[in-house]
Amino acid sequence: MRKRRIEFLIAFILIISFYLILFTQLPLEIKAVIFLLYTATLMISIYSLMLENRSPQHTLLWIYVLVFFPVFGYLFYLFSGQLYLKGYLFKSKRKRDRDEWKKLLQQESLPDFSFLQDTQHSFIKFASIASPTPISTESRAIILKNGEETFSEIKKGLMEAKSFIHMEYYIYRSDRLGKEIFSILIEKAKNGVEVLFMVDAVGSRKMAIEDIQAMKNAGIQVQSFSPLKYGFFNQKINFRNHRKIIVIDGKVGFVGGLNVGVEYLGEDETIGFWRDTHMLVKGEAVYSLHTVFLLDWEYVSGGKVLQKYSSFQSDIDEDVLDGAVQVVASGPDTQQGLMSDFYFSMIASATKSIWIASPYFVPDEAIRTALRVAAAKGIEVRIMVPEINDGFLTQYASRSYFPELLRYGAEIYAYKKGFLHQKIIIVDGNLASLGTANMDMRSFHLNFEVNVFLYGTSTIRDLVAHYEEDMEHSEKISPVQYYKRGFIERSKESFARLFSGVL
Repeated sequence: MRKRRIEFLIAFILIISFYLILFTQLPLEIKAVIFLLYTATLMISIYSLMLENRSPQHTLLWIYVLVFFPVFGYLFYLFSGQLYLKGYLFKSKRKRDRDEWKKLLQQESLPDFSFLQDTQHSFIKFASIASPTPISTESRAIILKNGEETFSEIKKGLMEAKSFIHMEYYIYRSDRLGKEIFSILIEKAKNGVEVLFMVDAVGSRKMAIEDIQAMKNAGIQVQSFSPLKYGFFNQKINFRNHRKIIVIDGKVGFVGGLNVGVEYLGEDETIGFWRDTHMLVKGEAVYSLHTVFLLDWEYVSGGKVLQKYSSFQSDIDEDVLDGAVQVVASGPDTQQGLMSDFYFSMIASATKSIWIASPYFVPDEAIRTALRVAAAKGIEVRIMVPEINDGFLTQYASRSYFPELLRYGAEIYAYKKGFLHQKIIIVDGNLASLGTANMDMRSFHLNFEVNVFLYGTSTIRDLVAHYEEDMEHSEKISPVQYYKRGFIERSKESFARLFSGVL
């Protein structure tokens, strides 16, 4: 809060100084003093920027913006230039979450991973250090393909709830599907089931007020993540909760790429068929997923609910357990760039194949390098993206990265059946990631995300089979033809790439 006041004070001084110098008839001597004040204030801003220890390129870029675009440059910096900060905006949440994870889930020793292959062992060593969440060998993951299968399971699980339903979504619409789930939640709440319902303030801004009120009247607790109280000047506006989590009775959890809305069932005529992947989890992984939700809930509500659900008893038949499962939360409340580190480590551990499906493919430099090196070494690198994206910038920014990958032998496929929205990475057919995080800068640095990492589970075979099916509806991009694309297409790509840092 103190830092924000200082920033607004600097902005106020710059604006007033700029106005007095250019638009008033004050004596030159007074204007000279005001100019010195303006320059001193600008130097303080630049010095503060240098202390952030960004890359030299980013630091110089923002210095140019601050110097050559008076006032407007600083306002733009406040809004988007600080997106790479080390997280002071969520410092208290990050510290508290870290302490709670250590207290609730700290493991004295890792489970027996002798059944895993060598490459999985190397990745698991990284994962056990990078994230405080445990790697469980007492969990089960079930892949849910597309909206029809996913929402059928979700509604079934909700109707069977006996103790509590905890739900967190980025986008929740008040359409037919949304109202169907609302009615289940309201009925359950009236029957004594505890329902905690949380949505992102931006993603779900179009939720009907009457639906929210109906839930509250039924006894459902409703919270909005990071409300837009301060409009443009609230720096938190860019940090959104992109997580999709449902936990039912502490026994079943849902997580993946699907929000709640009829378009995710493929019923939006403009979008058409929607290709996505979700997951149902049971066992210890539910506890980790639940903890992610509870930490978010305590942050937005100010209440204390963690201790109420601090115990967990798995009721899974050990005969159905296989492999290992890890729930990993990332965002401003964790180590910066955590999900990017996980993706990079997965790619770097590959010896045979790397299969990626992502609707928004805007990789950072480390991941691009890892993919290029892997392809050059003869590892099969496949990247699947939608043929048509839902935004100009994401469409062409993604394409701007194709040439360097194609040049090194990576294969890129354009999914043509509909809109591809799943976020999947499969390495060597025995290590996989599925969740909410796209392969872009927004998911790596701005959004609160949650993924499930699978180590040698049988469900990876389902992901492999689904990926191969998706390839039948995809067209491989020819390097020769792509290099022949016109000047206009290249210009669009170059322009869109400028915005990669906030996509």
